[in-house]
Amino acid sequence: MSDFPQSTLAAILVQQGRPLEIAEIFLPKKLEVGQVIVEFHYSGICGSQIGEIDGIKGPDRWLPHLLGHEGSGSVLSIGPGVTNVKPGDTVVAHWRPSLGIEAPTPTYFWGNRAVNAGWVTTFNRYGIISENRLTPIPKTSDLRTAALYGCAITTGFGTIDNVAKVRLGETVVIFGAGGIGLNIIQAAALAGARTIAAVDRYDDRLKIALSCGATHIINVDRINVWDRLKSVFLNDKVDIFIDNTGNPDVIRRGYELIHSKGRVILVGVPKIGAETALHTLSLHFGKSIVGTTGGESMPHSDIPRYMRLAAAKKIDFSDLITEVRPLQDINYLIEGMRVGRSAGRCLIKF
Repeated sequence: MSDFPQSTLAAILVQQGRPLEIAEIFLPKKLEVGQVIVEFHYSGICGSQIGEIDGIKGPDRWLPHLLGHEGSGSVLSIGPGVTNVKPGDTVVAHWRPSLGIEAPTPTYFWGNRAVNAGWVTTFNRYGIISENRLTPIPKTSDLRTAALYGCAITTGFGTIDNVAKVRLGETVVIFGAGGIGLNIIQAAALAGARTIAAVDRYDDRLKIALSCGATHIINVDRINVWDRLKSVFLNDKVDIFIDNTGNPDVIRRGYELIHSKGRVILVGVPKIGAETALHTLSLHFGKSIVGTTGGESMPHSDIPRYMRLAAAKKIDFSDLITEVRPLQDINYLIEGMRVGRSAGRCLIKF
């Protein structure tokens, strides 16, 4: 097989609010400075892609375009100026920028129609990826879990390590136990949190949350979650509240739940136009609320570090992958995430 494929099967966002279209599209005929051709083995599906499909940030002016921002693959060919990866390397593709060139974004073709793409897309067997969205990993790496280092793992662990800065013995509430939430739970446990309460509406996710280190699980659809949290913490105020939902009411209630020097960490992204109301006086005396972008991770240093932790069996990501299907089934996987049929992270296998 040529190291410069002419076409690739891809899942294309053609219209917001509609299923992705699976089609064969054509790659550009040459690589620009900083561009890398990757053959993907696995891609994860993140809630951010569902947000893009649903248009939670508003109208999409780049349609049609490709999606996906975490994956594992092999480098086939490199463009001018690329020095951090080489042909034959096994790599993690990630959306957070890292070492190397930020290359021009590629344009693919679907018949006579241009298909846009960002610096990284992984819902395609072959992709032209910017050098600074790739981190080389050992060839012996498990390619299934390697895909999760592109977002789920680095965002989850980075949220605890870089943003929340959990200290030994602190208490944590994690609202939303999906793919990123489960990694946040595991990271909080590793950091020495004393009490970790996981909140979700799906029992399968909460079951995995227990295996990841949650000390308490709460199904938000079955009981009054706020009353239950008060009883879990014996009416003591919480140190850290992490929201993965983007729900304005959850954010407000979480802000009320923490103590006078507690912190709220916003991981989930609210819909465009969503608002919440907070009493801000306590912000002047030590309480804090902060948003995070990908846990502020640095892929070139964080991915190898977390991989070493996994190799030492300090953390385990294998249970987080609950469904693996080919690209042709991507809309089935996305729908499963929407309705809670898939408890953990879903993977596309190429």
